Amino acid sequence: MSIPLHRKNPHAIYESIQRLARQNKLKEALTILDYLDKQGVPVNATTFSSLIATCVRRKALDEGRQIHTHVRINGLENNEFLQTKLVHMYTSCGSPEDAKRVFDEMPSKSVYPWNALLRGNVVLGGRQYRDILSTFSEMRALGVELNVYSFSCLIKSFGGASAFYQGLKTHGLLIKNALVNSSILKTSLIDMYSKCGKIKLARRVFEEIEERDVVVWGAMIAGFAHNRLEREALEYLRWMRKEGIDPNSVILTIILPVIGEVLARKLGREVHAYIIKTKEYSKQLPIQTALIDMYCKCGDMGSGRKVFYGSMERNTISWTALMSGYVSNGRLEQALRSVVWMQQEGFKPDAVTVATVVPVCGQLRALKQGKEVHAYAVKCSMFPNVSIATSLMMMYTKCGVLGYSSKLFDRMERRNVISWTAMIESYAESGHLHEAVDVFRAMQLSKHRPDSVAMSSVLRVCGELKDLKIGKEIHGQVLKKDLESIPFVSAEIVKMYGICGALDKAKLAFEAIPVKGTITWTAIIEAYGYGGCHQEAIHLFNQIVSEGFSPNHFTFKVVLSICEQAGFADEACRIFNIMTRRYKIRASVEHYSSIIQLLTRLGRIKEAQDFDHLRSSLG
Repeated sequence: MSIPLHRKNPHAIYESIQRLARQNKLKEALTILDYLDKQGVPVNATTFSSLIATCVRRKALDEGRQIHTHVRINGLENNEFLQTKLVHMYTSCGSPEDAKRVFDEMPSKSVYPWNALLRGNVVLGGRQYRDILSTFSEMRALGVELNVYSFSCLIKSFGGASAFYQGLKTHGLLIKNALVNSSILKTSLIDMYSKCGKIKLARRVFEEIEERDVVVWGAMIAGFAHNRLEREALEYLRWMRKEGIDPNSVILTIILPVIGEVLARKLGREVHAYIIKTKEYSKQLPIQTALIDMYCKCGDMGSGRKVFYGSMERNTISWTALMSGYVSNGRLEQALRSVVWMQQEGFKPDAVTVATVVPVCGQLRALKQGKEVHAYAVKCSMFPNVSIATSLMMMYTKCGVLGYSSKLFDRMERRNVISWTAMIESYAESGHLHEAVDVFRAMQLSKHRPDSVAMSSVLRVCGELKDLKIGKEIHGQVLKKDLESIPFVSAEIVKMYGICGALDKAKLAFEAIPVKGTITWTAIIEAYGYGGCHQEAIHLFNQIVSEGFSPNHFTFKVVLSICEQAGFADEACRIFNIMTRRYKIRASVEHYSSIIQLLTRLGRIKEAQDFDHLRSSLG
């Protein structure tokens, strides 16, 4: 680029433009195109193809339109190769109208521009499968000779929209047209069935493939990961390695988060060693980011930081991964400082970064920083992002500024069930219980019907209000919506009746639960406690423990609290020992507080001091 343009021959200029395209430098490339236009120097189709591909990659619609103008200036508007590229570019950049205009101007249409129209809509995603299905049906009606890629685009669109029955019909069409043996199509079917939650069908298609390449294996492993079947994903990775196939960069970015989810740090280190050995993968930023995320999820912040700071290249995504790691490992102040550090390095926080850091401000009660993040989100036009608005509402509530939460909620252009539930919980957390019920009533009148989480929240509010009438009404709605089988909902029903003094109704609600787990058993024990039946509550706890029930830390918190209320000091000490010795549950501050207050109240000062000494060693 050091040689002046007017001294270069056209082919050297074309190479310069293509290099700029590969580097995503569209503005510089357009400047050269303007210069060539003024000089009357033509540009070839290959150069335009490179630039259009960059527009697709960067979702650069404005630059794409300028390049289209230069295509016309150069008299290449009827070049089918470029027209096909332009159709794909416009659909990929979110302008199906422009794509259709270019498509309609084409004098003759082979399968390739049709496929470009399909492929672009796949990139757009969402509910675009209806448009793709319409285009596909038109292709069939006009007698266009469909190829493997036509079907592949169609199947991918069904996966993206979870349109299972349409995918099933297409699978039948493939069998009818003898195309089902195509490796590309079988891979697309695995992907589609996985995204539709039909993992058994995906596995069946996988097993039908005799010669599996790395792409087929990647699709199956991704399917397991998508359906949160982490063990199966790791099992298939091992099987793939036994077959002599090495994982590629795509599989590595899929499998590293899976390893983090199951906390398999040792396996993660083995995969990391493989990445270092390949050298090529160790330089790829998505893989480095996945490594940071994996180590942080495994609780190894040291290794996560080592990967991050040892990286030659960083971006907003890798910074956000580190920040998320700090949050999950309880290092909230460092997470908050990371927002400043990333900006000092020249990286702007994106919507994911903001959604990660806002809850941190709430937990730290850092109102000043929370307001700054809010101002940044407004400045960067991140609204009306419902997720960010909801996070800000919860942050302001935790910081004791309920008025801000209410204003944010009232000004939300679009709401969803999560934002409604967040407003209910904000009022409840701030002690405005009647207002929480009012929001629930308003939610019922909106287009967003309360889900299990909203029902659970309002049941908790009814309990705190001791309002049995509203509680019964909500219970009726739970039964109507068939939500009573969800453990945390049924547990809240039992607790609500217990708090409201209706122990008989709490017992009936408990007996109606088909499968009783830790959360529901804890709820009925708590209900007995609220009803003043302390001895019965402890007896029930002893009974279920002897029957093999596994209590959790919250169960012990409830039982120790009941012992404190009833003055059962010996029982409390015995239960505390069961918790720490038999179940190996680490005692929390709440566990210690209950037993210390109980012993102190009964004059057993020496024992209380011993427990206080143990509490102080918690750190």
